[in-house]
Amino acid sequence: MSEKGKGFIAEFKEFALKGSVVDLAVGVIIGAAFQTIVNSLVNDIIMPFISAIFKVNFESWKWVLKEAVLDADGVTVLKEAISVNYGTFIGTIINFIILALVIFLMVKAINKARSLKKTDEPEEEPEAEPEPTAEEVLLTEIRDLLKEKK
Repeated sequence: MSEKGKGFIAEFKEFALKGSVVDLAVGVIIGAAFQTIVNSLVNDIIMPFISAIFKVNFESWKWVLKEAVLDADGVTVLKEAISVNYGTFIGTIINFIILALVIFLMVKAINKARSLKKTDEPEEEPEAEPEPTAEEVLLTEIRDLLKEKK
């Protein structure tokens, strides 16, 4: 393998193993799992209550562009219906709003916890400059004497 190939692989390995990339990957995986939970919350718990309160099933809200084609018996579907399912879209918007709200609350809680942690820690005073060594003192005196002679 050429040097260029080895450099690319080494560069990719360094990039892939950086802590921030691994943290990001873990965050994406947890976020996807969290989204599944929120989807279930919206679809299985919240939307039935909304449907009961407003006495409407959002899933049934659609605009049919073309009806389904059935066979002579009226049983078998030969061609599926074509429709705009705006009720499903409304459910997805509600899902997004809830997910965004939960993430906002989580980030807010994390930031508050970080700020509490920072205030609990005593502030470190900046270190005083160290005393000059004997050699530095001697060099400073020599410099000052040379300035006086000029």
